[in-house]
Amino acid sequence: MRPFRDIFEDAANRKGGENELERLLLAPRPPEEIEATPAERWLSEMTKAIFQVGFNWQLVENKWPRFEEVFEGFDVNRWSMMSEEDLDTLLATPGLIANAAKMKSVGENARYLLTLEGEHGSVGAFFAGWRNAEYCDNLRALRKGASRMGGKTGQIMLRRMGVDTMVFSTDVLKALAREGVVAKAPNSAKDFSALQTALDTWRRESARPLIQISQTLAFSIA
Repeated sequence: MRPFRDIFEDAANRKGGENELERLLLAPRPPEEIEATPAERWLSEMTKAIFQVGFNWQLVENKWPRFEEVFEGFDVNRWSMMSEEDLDTLLATPGLIANAAKMKSVGENARYLLTLEGEHGSVGAFFAGWRNAEYCDNLRALRKGASRMGGKTGQIMLRRMGVDTMVFSTDVLKALAREGVVAKAPNSAKDFSALQTALDTWRRESARPLIQISQTLAFSIA
């Protein structure tokens, strides 16, 4: 595994220099903003990320105002009580995408978010409390506790909500394999341990957030 500075130089060379690369790098939202984000916005973004898997993202984006309308703003208490009758109604509602498994995830994730509220005071407080040194454990807990938040889906949701996260894009995975960290998308405890060690090292070397480490890895390939 090379020092982060070498990877950064590769990315800068591909993106027209260090200044141009710095311009492309994003920053996570402040923890206080994440903590203040209400539960329904987390449920909405989880649902959007789930529906975009396997579909044209812009198609889902164009339909999203209709989703917000039909799902009544994604009220977590309301959808934690989602019934089979609700599911039948949703599948027959014009303007949505009639996918039963993805529709069911709304109720499942509403119940998951209510659990987080009970344990942490609010959904936002849970995600705002994530620490980079525990990133892989937190990511695995999200995958285990929530519905359909595995693969890149959960990471995409987190990034959109401003949480400091990686995204296991094709280019990021290629870069991780090139650096000898993991050969494929992390799945086992061993893989996640190796990834956490690499991230901890690169954070110490660069003092950068995970989102910028992730982007730099991707830009060093693309």
